Amino acid sequence: DYKGQKLAEQIFQGIILVSAVIGFIYGYITEQFGWTVYIVMAGFALSCLLTLPPWPMYRRNPLKWLPVQESGTEEKKAGDRKPKRHAKS
Repeated sequence: DYKGQKLAEQIFQGIILVSAVIGFIYGYITEQFGWTVYIVMAGFALSCLLTLPPWPMYRRNPLKWLPVQESGTEEKKAGDRKPKRHAKS
């Protein structure tokens, strides 16, 4: 459902943003860029764990599909069709 997709996207972006800010601040304080990368990667892994599986919180508003309609006419066979005539110019 579309509301679940929107929620998953917001959670994903929020976790990435928070982990990037925390990683940047911690890396700046310790003067180690590696820690920034590790924290952002951990945030990415956490956001993937929370948003990629089809958790029930993302399936609260299922889409209503149209019912299957039987067509009353059968397809015409190739031999039953009349050939189209093109206008001469």
